[in-house]
Amino acid sequence: MTVQQPDHAVFLQAAAVIVGERHVRTGADAEPYQQDWRGRYRGHALAVLLPASAEQVAALVVLCGSAGIAVVPQAGNTGLTGGAVAPDDVATVIINVSRLNRVREVDIANNSMTVEAGCILADVRTAAEQHGRQFPMLLGSVGSCEIGGLISTNAGGTGVLRYGNMRELVLGLEVVLADGSLWRGLKALRKDNTGYDLKQLFIGAEGTLGIVTAAVLKLHPALAVSATAMVALRSVGDAITLLQRIQQATGGRVEAFELMSHGQLDIVLRHHAQASDPFGATHPWYVILEVADGAAEWQAQQHLEQALEAAMQDDIVVDAVIAMDTAKAERLWSLRHTISESNKREGFTISNDTSVPIAALPAFIEQVTSRLQQRFADAQVCHCGHVGDGNVHVIIVLPREAYPGDTAEQAAAEANTIVHQQSVALGGSISAEHGIGRMHIDRLPLYASDVEMAMMRSVKLALDPRNLMNPGKVLRLPGPVVGSLNPAQ
Repeated sequence: MTVQQPDHAVFLQAAAVIVGERHVRTGADAEPYQQDWRGRYRGHALAVLLPASAEQVAALVVLCGSAGIAVVPQAGNTGLTGGAVAPDDVATVIINVSRLNRVREVDIANNSMTVEAGCILADVRTAAEQHGRQFPMLLGSVGSCEIGGLISTNAGGTGVLRYGNMRELVLGLEVVLADGSLWRGLKALRKDNTGYDLKQLFIGAEGTLGIVTAAVLKLHPALAVSATAMVALRSVGDAITLLQRIQQATGGRVEAFELMSHGQLDIVLRHHAQASDPFGATHPWYVILEVADGAAEWQAQQHLEQALEAAMQDDIVVDAVIAMDTAKAERLWSLRHTISESNKREGFTISNDTSVPIAALPAFIEQVTSRLQQRFADAQVCHCGHVGDGNVHVIIVLPREAYPGDTAEQAAAEANTIVHQQSVALGGSISAEHGIGRMHIDRLPLYASDVEMAMMRSVKLALDPRNLMNPGKVLRLPGPVVGSLNPAQ
């Protein structure tokens, strides 16, 4: 089959009519959008298009379809698997939704907020706070990640333990489909049993089924009181026990519970100028935790202190530091939220995103660390993540000078294989919250069943039969791709 090659100049002129010339970025103006923030994945899109409305997105998708050009949806471009970067072998444009940044509605009675896909997470959280509510999604890129990307990757973050990931925080969606149809599914209902729950198809689909342009998000009561602590522990098993104890002692009011290995803390302390070690001695494991409630009369700090004191008496906790004010709490949390940036500065970082059943975490971490250290003697193997949902990130930091060029990617592939094998062997997943993207597209069939792969391909082909939306991500499809630079393939 031969795909007629588009006249790119004519295409870009038509795109400029839709969004305006200054919002069609090419050449040097497109460079900031052409690679992921870590600089690990780079693409070659013909242009970056920045629409300002869902209708403009729809018009661009129609234009791309008629010209045989594929689409890479992009929001804040803070992902970790290359899902928002253009492929090398396909005529592609990036449709970046950052200009779709309006808060359309805040409904206090319904505890919901309708926002556009380009809204930055920090701004959404601030808007909720201004109305006496909270949007509980929180992760290290809070100041730059955007709602469309968080939905498309089914983002997690530190609040999953209490509130769930994005799948649990979305009530409705507005989506531009691969044929340019605009689905206005912005229902703010918590109970709606009229057929298939279509919004769930697009949450976590990484832009391969359509482009999210707006969403109705769940809001929660604002927190009136909270208490934060960092504790030192001997083992991952003790961390699991501590979480259970504090959940019971506080009636389930644990807002976040984040694990960190001593090696990971050391990297943060080396590269985060404002960081300081809360403890005078090195310990194998640390947890940063927060308890909180919306009732001002609940004694958060008192309950946390009592729970930690009991845990220390039972020899579960070695040491603990409780933040006595908001500033100190923010300093403790900065140790967690600056991990990705610190690791990037330390060396070539291979960050895994696996999950296992919580009870299997100690065995998983012990086994995977042993295998990685045996294979990569010059690597730093670190861990951080979310104990309460079984998602601990295995991080391998390699010295850049020892792994030049393609050798780093080869090492990453081998390290990923080790981590994934250990995770799946214990009933786990190869991706808990970062997604498949470009990084794991060829690994997914190795760990998903034939039935699962067949179902996913059926959904993709039903909604995007020409493979227009984000080709080369999540799934590989047989046959030619729209816009292929080598149509004979």
